[in-house]
Amino acid sequence: MMKKKYSIKIWAIIFWLCFWHMTSLIIGKEILIVSPVKVIERLGQLVMEAEFWKSICFTFFRILLGFLSASIAGILLAALSANFLIIRELIYPMISVIKSIPVASFIILALVWFPSRNLSIFISFLIVLPVIYTNVLRGIQETDKQLLEMIKIFGIPKKFTIKYLYIFQVMPFFQSGCEIALGLCWKSGIAAEVIGMPDGSIGEKLQQAKIYLDTKDLFAWTFVIVIISLFFEKSFLSLLKKINIYFERM
Repeated sequence: MMKKKYSIKIWAIIFWLCFWHMTSLIIGKEILIVSPVKVIERLGQLVMEAEFWKSICFTFFRILLGFLSASIAGILLAALSANFLIIRELIYPMISVIKSIPVASFIILALVWFPSRNLSIFISFLIVLPVIYTNVLRGIQETDKQLLEMIKIFGIPKKFTIKYLYIFQVMPFFQSGCEIALGLCWKSGIAAEVIGMPDGSIGEKLQQAKIYLDTKDLFAWTFVIVIISLFFEKSFLSLLKKINIYFERM
């Protein structure tokens, strides 16, 4: 039985915005919690600044690069692991360690190895890799063995095997992995920038807002992160659906 997917409702957004506004009025201290009206006003000021868009591009393309490179590496490693037991046994400890170590530890270690400008690429890569690898490997392992035997018996060409068997059967597992990994890569990537503070990044702006107790900027940049993360997630998952449709029509 398929789980019902829920979408964000406008009335729910309005409810929480009202709750946020009422909470800010009750507390009455902007340094603790600022009203959504003030945040929107500040956001309106930020979008007029060229530095605002440069920071978004700086962070977006680095996290995107980390996500895409981890996805490619995860798929390749999963394919190798599914076909060679020695590869699976070799990779397993590494994947287990990556999944177990806290993100903050990776960030601090990575600062020793990489310049802060590229830190978010590496951290996003590390967080996404185990998710994609595990899901794709499970998808390959759960491929119908009887179909594989039938393909061998009838001598069906390899390209049709890859298309009709592996792609269609593994794609749902890959999509599921992406749904989890897309959110994680943004959280970890931004966290890396907050600690590393590379010049011109969103993480640097958040850290500066915290240092100067600028709550309006802190909330405004957090809102920007949420919007970009949702846009990235919806766009990528929509692209995967189009790729699926393309293969179905081939």
